[in-house]
Amino acid sequence: MSTLFVAKSKDLQSWGHGVGVTKFLYKVGVFDGSADDAITGLNDAKAAGLEDWKLLGEQHVEHDEAAALDQLAFREQQLDSDFYPPIRGEPGIFKVKVSHVEDDMMVRAALANENQQLKTLKAKDKDIAAYLLRRASQEKEF
Repeated sequence: MSTLFVAKSKDLQSWGHGVGVTKFLYKVGVFDGSADDAITGLNDAKAAGLEDWKLLGEQHVEHDEAAALDQLAFREQQLDSDFYPPIRGEPGIFKVKVSHVEDDMMVRAALANENQQLKTLKAKDKDIAAYLLRRASQEKEF
């Protein structure tokens, strides 16, 4: 069974913030094996020229990486790895709009009828990872 994972790199986020893309950049991928092995592989291979990848979330899925990335690309923008030299050849790096994550959190809280003040919801890394996993593992929306 394959594992869908979300990872982040502080150096990638610093680079994104510095060039004006955004600091909310996350790597999404599917790996045959455990997510910890995938992160070790990313660090060993210096994916996107970086070796500080950290696992944020994982989920077992039945589909392959191309299907997961295509599904997630309906909602979030995938960076073109041919356009940005530092990430050349590294697919699955997404620019996440935090407002999408916070809206999703607010709708889920309202539907669950939780007694929270909805205006105080702020997205953290684990919330962003859960959002990306949910969106990437959904069936096609045609």
